Amino acid sequence: MINNAAEQLPVVEEFGSLQGEGFHTGEAVWFIRLGGCDTGCPWCDTAYAREVGSAQMMSVSDIVSHAVQSGIGRVVITGGEPSMHPLEALTEALHKEGVAILLETSGTHTLQGSFDWICLSPKRVKAPQADVFARADELKIVVAADDDLLWAEECAAKVRMECRLFLQPEWGARTKALPMIVEYIKRNPRWRLSLQTHKYINIR
Repeated sequence: MINNAAEQLPVVEEFGSLQGEGFHTGEAVWFIRLGGCDTGCPWCDTAYAREVGSAQMMSVSDIVSHAVQSGIGRVVITGGEPSMHPLEALTEALHKEGVAILLETSGTHTLQGSFDWICLSPKRVKAPQADVFARADELKIVVAADDDLLWAEECAAKVRMECRLFLQPEWGARTKALPMIVEYIKRNPRWRLSLQTHKYINIR
């Protein structure tokens, strides 16, 4: 655990935008990006959030105030890897304000907090904890090569039956990965396609 003070969290950035990928694509959300990640994906597109030192320590009350003032009513807590931090105080305070909470996590740590939606995006370099698989509402696998589809099925076998399943092409390998994913979903229709639409339309 990086931060032992539940009243403060390392925030890299906060901003309003549209959710670009996965089940909630196209919905207005307020992003809360926390600093720190111990997974180290080689293709990470938020490498600037890997170190806690890149973040500003902010009080839970200030984080919640910014989210409420946005008027969006729905936050995405992301990173970095947000499960490295104690999120009980933050999620309790957000829920008291009637804000819905979506979590994006690779599941490498036990989740601390209460969430309305958990998107689990497991990485092969560091597998998720078993209890996170059991809590996932959405499983999103990033695909760059054939063996990532095998990894996807291994992960899908560990989530609940009602968990939504998504395959998403790794951005740098999308020319190769996208046709492969399309053909795979046609043969395995329980999966759905996720695209990083925010990159296609050039928004944050």
